[in-house]
Amino acid sequence: MQDHDQNHDSEHRSQALGSVPDIAGVAILASCALWALICAMGRTARPEGVLLAVLAVAAGYACGRIAGSLLPVACAAAAAVAGLGLAVATRPGPTGHQGLDAAQFTLATGAACCAAWAAGRTALRPALWLLAVTITLTAVVSGPPAGWAASGAVLLCSLAAARPRRRLAGLAALGLVAAVAVGGCWAVAAGAVPGGLPISLRSHLTEHRIRMWQDAAHLARANPVLGAGPDLFAELSPAAAQAPAPETTPHSAPLQQAAGQGLPGVALLGTAFVWMLYALWRSPRSTPVVLTAAAALTALAVEASLGNALSFPQVTAGAGLLAGLATARPLEDPTAPAQTVP
Repeated sequence: MQDHDQNHDSEHRSQALGSVPDIAGVAILASCALWALICAMGRTARPEGVLLAVLAVAAGYACGRIAGSLLPVACAAAAAVAGLGLAVATRPGPTGHQGLDAAQFTLATGAACCAAWAAGRTALRPALWLLAVTITLTAVVSGPPAGWAASGAVLLCSLAAARPRRRLAGLAALGLVAAVAVGGCWAVAAGAVPGGLPISLRSHLTEHRIRMWQDAAHLARANPVLGAGPDLFAELSPAAAQAPAPETTPHSAPLQQAAGQGLPGVALLGTAFVWMLYALWRSPRSTPVVLTAAAALTALAVEASLGNALSFPQVTAGAGLLAGLATARPLEDPTAPAQTVP
């Protein structure tokens, strides 16, 4: 009887800990939506884009949790094929859609690798690894450089994820990579890069994008708390107005948040990424699946820091879907002991 009570208490504690990421996610996403509305009050700002992004992440995450519980391998594989199809269908895309192409290839590769790890030691696993390699090679042939670089990095990280025994160190390293990308973006916008930006990197970023980053940093300094208002960058940035094609964002998610919603908006964006890493840490899925999803989401965070990847609802929904698939609790015997997070 005593052992039964201890097992019952342990199960309740496990369920309570498992619900913490869900509660935190609801609070963070709700705060993102609320802050966008606050920053738009009394202005001609347009918070609809932020609200759509929040809704896309929430819907994708919920669908991923449900699908990952029912058919973890099939749904992850289907997501990978769908991502590859969308990426190929948008090619050849305009210059402004390169961030969309790269993000779709990145998420598709991550989903395929997650499906391969979830398949276990079955005959299906080699086919799923072949799918991941096919997506990466397709990105090399038809995608932008950022797309095949990110897809290749996700594939390599996924293969390396077979070795680590503890996921926390891997998640911390990936979080550091995202932080360095954001910090570098801010340094370029503020002109604070020691020794100046290398010519090769400057030509890759383009002078036009750097000027837009500088305009966004200027707007953030002028309005550090509430920002200039959501979706008003195109009207307030001289560099955006001089662009040959209409530019609505500075091609950097952190700087876009800073310009439109001030430093609290940047903090909320960073908190949302940290929440995803925390949810993956608490996930009952295997460590290779968790680290693969984290690698794909980190690659997306780097792309979003240097481009306009998060400006497309299919990308934000795809990120939420991948996070949901990697944090879903598979249906199993309720009497089985809870898995301990390594």
